[in-house]
Amino acid sequence: MVRFSKSLDKYSAKFLGRPQVFLMDLFISIVCTIGVAIVSFFLDQDIFMDRTFALAWGLAAGLGSALMYWLLKTYVIVIRHFSFKDTFVLGAAALGKVLILALVAVLFGMLHRELAVLMLFDMVATVMAQCTVRLLMIYVYDNYKKQIRELERRDRVLIYGIDDKAVATSSRLRGSKRFEVVGLISKRSDIEHAMIADQKVYHLDTQEEFETVVNQLSLRGVIFTREKDVAEEEDHLVRFCTDRGLKILIAPAVDEITGAPTPHLQVRNIKIEDLLGREEIKISMDAIKADFKDKVVMVTGAAGSIGSELCRQLAGFGVRKLLLFDNAETPMHNLRLELEERFPEQAFVPIIGDVRQVPRLDFAFRTHRPQVVFHAAAYKHVPLMEENPCEAVLVNVFGSRNVADKCIEYEVEKMVMISTDKAVNPTNIMGCTKRLAEIYVQSLGKAIEAGTVAGKTKFVTTRFGNVLGSNGSVIPRFREQIERGGPVTVTDPNITRFFMTIPEACRLVMEAATLPTANRICVFDMGKPVKIDALARRMIELAGLVPGQDIEIAYTGLRPGEKLYEEVLSNKENTDETSHDRIRIARVREYAYDDAVKAVEELAVLSRKVDIPATVKLMKSVVPEYVSKNSRFEEYDKK
Repeated sequence: MVRFSKSLDKYSAKFLGRPQVFLMDLFISIVCTIGVAIVSFFLDQDIFMDRTFALAWGLAAGLGSALMYWLLKTYVIVIRHFSFKDTFVLGAAALGKVLILALVAVLFGMLHRELAVLMLFDMVATVMAQCTVRLLMIYVYDNYKKQIRELERRDRVLIYGIDDKAVATSSRLRGSKRFEVVGLISKRSDIEHAMIADQKVYHLDTQEEFETVVNQLSLRGVIFTREKDVAEEEDHLVRFCTDRGLKILIAPAVDEITGAPTPHLQVRNIKIEDLLGREEIKISMDAIKADFKDKVVMVTGAAGSIGSELCRQLAGFGVRKLLLFDNAETPMHNLRLELEERFPEQAFVPIIGDVRQVPRLDFAFRTHRPQVVFHAAAYKHVPLMEENPCEAVLVNVFGSRNVADKCIEYEVEKMVMISTDKAVNPTNIMGCTKRLAEIYVQSLGKAIEAGTVAGKTKFVTTRFGNVLGSNGSVIPRFREQIERGGPVTVTDPNITRFFMTIPEACRLVMEAATLPTANRICVFDMGKPVKIDALARRMIELAGLVPGQDIEIAYTGLRPGEKLYEEVLSNKENTDETSHDRIRIARVREYAYDDAVKAVEELAVLSRKVDIPATVKLMKSVVPEYVSKNSRFEEYDKK
């Protein structure tokens, strides 16, 4: 197809050569002259009964046409650029031919009115025939060229896999204007060259085999149908594609939230998130739906990365009403539009509010009476909170207390708080504030359990690491830097982080909410740590660029409060099992509720005064494992 297209481009540059154009016009002119003579015969005219005159007439028409086309150079007019003014040139050539014919008639003494009329018809017919042929050629060529260009615009792709999803994807792409499926890829060598669903099966084990197939098929990309396959082929097929500059695409077969087939196959470019993804997490869908169906559910921080995904998934579980609580107006507006479009039957109530403002929280709880609350509102950026510790305390600690207290006051059945791996042996303000929020919520739940505080709310805290693609996180940042041409900034060549996709994290949060984990801190299995430097290099490669050549990587040093390595959440030595293999219970020091209340109240007072030294000192006193790193607050650590 590519070779044919190149041939077509070469052909279209000339359309027809000058000799061909000259001969075509000469042929049309002679045919028109003969046609006029035949017409005169059928009209009972005896003009051409003299064979000598008829022969002279025919020779004069041919030679006269050739002479006029040569003199007027009509053959240099490129047919595809034929215009109205070129008609006059062709008309002049036809007129010249007719004058030569008239001269022959005079010499034979045959010029009279009937012959003059035939010569006029000859001239008009010649011009009209030449114009018509040219216009038809342009029309046919343009349409043919358009079809070829449409075929060329379609990327010739192979689909990875021979299972039902791969075959279904191949079928759904038939007639696609973007892709032309030319085969399937199988790991099995024993079925190589077999035909499945009218598609040839290829087995690409080596780079050489891959290159051969790419050249034979003029291949432009490979489509995957499972995120798991992408991750498994990262160092094999995905690497082959990036080295060759081929597109790596993915066509999810089902909707991530509802599990239903998508109405339109949305093929997209592969993202780094797909390479970091793990095997799909199995969750108890029936138990989750039973737990939330027909209930009023509230999500604080609803417009954030985690909060918005929780809202999307909850909307698919048949909740009676979904309360969206956040203080960010534009993200809230965008979320509302999305949810109304995707879930038109779901009842939503967007509430602009701040967890620091008790009256606004009280209004939301009093008016709508939520039965389940997901508390995702928080300040999360480590360097920023290191510079603004008092605001971090007011939102992450005092705000969490406000939400928890309202849950007790309005008899909420369950509150699920979103925490972070940075709360484990914290080295920064953000991590310590989240640990303090955990302490308050857990101690409150334990006090209710013990009967020392009246209430019925059960509290569940969930800890997990970085989520892929969240607002302001490393992956969107790297993506923006690559789009700008670099450099990509990495704090340290050895820094590592644990990652989890946003939908994956939200599924585990809801699963943890259905387990018997009341008043416990649930930690998630985050898999293997990812080296951020390797992550940056892989993202550059996926963009079709070369790290260090096309895009530079700059090392900027650890930021205040930042760790080189994050804590492993789910070690067997510091956690207990649950019924889910990816969720464990953290063994943590428990605090008395009265002590937790006192600490939170004192921190709130100091933070409102913006007394930073006293605030940080009290935080370190309440959470003795909080030891600052690369921070100005190291001076307050016990030596």
